[in-house]
Amino acid sequence: MLHQIEGSEAVAKAVALCRPEVVCAYPITPQTHIVEGVGALVKSGKLTNCEFINVESEFAALSVAIGSSAAGARTYTATASQGLLFMAEAVYNAAGLGLPIVMTIGNRAIGAPINIWNDHSDSMSMRDAGWIQLYAETNQEAVDLHIQAFRLAEELSCPVMVCMDGFILTHAYERMDLPTQEDVDAFLPPFEPVQVLDPANPYSIGAMVGPDTFTEVRYLAHDKQLQALKLIPEIGAVFKGVFGRESGGLIHEYKTAGAETIIVALGSVNGTIKEVVDVMRGDNAAIGSVSICSFRPFPLDELRAALIHAKRVVVIEKCLAPGLGGVLASNVRMALRGATLPVYTVIAGLGGRAILMSSLQRVFTAAGEDKLLDLQFLDINQESVDHELERAGKTRQSGPTAESILRQQAKRKGVGQ
Repeated sequence: MLHQIEGSEAVAKAVALCRPEVVCAYPITPQTHIVEGVGALVKSGKLTNCEFINVESEFAALSVAIGSSAAGARTYTATASQGLLFMAEAVYNAAGLGLPIVMTIGNRAIGAPINIWNDHSDSMSMRDAGWIQLYAETNQEAVDLHIQAFRLAEELSCPVMVCMDGFILTHAYERMDLPTQEDVDAFLPPFEPVQVLDPANPYSIGAMVGPDTFTEVRYLAHDKQLQALKLIPEIGAVFKGVFGRESGGLIHEYKTAGAETIIVALGSVNGTIKEVVDVMRGDNAAIGSVSICSFRPFPLDELRAALIHAKRVVVIEKCLAPGLGGVLASNVRMALRGATLPVYTVIAGLGGRAILMSSLQRVFTAAGEDKLLDLQFLDINQESVDHELERAGKTRQSGPTAESILRQQAKRKGVGQ
């Protein structure tokens, strides 16, 4: 059924349709509306047989989720940014224990400096924790991915993060198709845990593992991710059969046939990228794009097949690995190992900075002429950077960088003069 609805509210309703039995809630912008929405459904009686637990911190949220999942309950939580970092130990534990928890990440920048707006630095910080990571391009896909995530997590007994861009998706109102309870029940079977704490059949979960077996345990966690590479498309196909639309999967190609330049990205920026591709195609540019839905496990073979016939690849990154450049681009280069086509990295949208069609078109045009730097920062104010480097070089006690940049900005705008 079609609804004009906020992204967070739609996700809350989708999660409720999956019949979670325990929801652990600690609010942090921009995911707050999601857990609020689920809580309202529990309080109103629309979501039954669900224990909604308000906890004192993000670490507590995932710790409680670990306990409830180990006890055999279908479990859900959500977080963002510093909240994800605060629960980092529990993030690794949930994956290491093989617990099928589903968690929404309302993607948001990590400080310092403090920033509440969107980029991918939070989920990227946990990319190797052993969780499956799925990135939503649209709010409709965010709804669909949550429904698929519970089935994926429970078939593999592996936790899943569904990553949706903070504010851009979480707070956007748009038309979405919310499924019926009957369709979700037909798609998502009742939870039958692989492991469950049961007094009638006692055993331990979370044993210490020494050097003689730790490698084998970690290898099996890696193998579970490889299994997910096969299972994610299969679940997507079943989803299409039940709900009548394609959603999820590993990657989405857009006008890549005959494309000489192919753009690769995660999340909502792919919508803007497609608009630019359409404009440039209208000007006879041979350009296309690939949206990656599954970042972990990373679809090396599928991405290689989509890119190998291009002349160049441009990766739009909403995360910076200082001292290296792009996180996603490094994975793309691994998919293209042995190939000679260049992979350009463009860092964009950090801390919620707008990614403009005009800026992308300028970068894609330069890439098509092979005039792009290997690492480029979209719309960076180089004058501010140069000014700060010069200022900081003049004295040892140069003070904090962020405050200096803000003072420069205020001075340019005439604030306080």
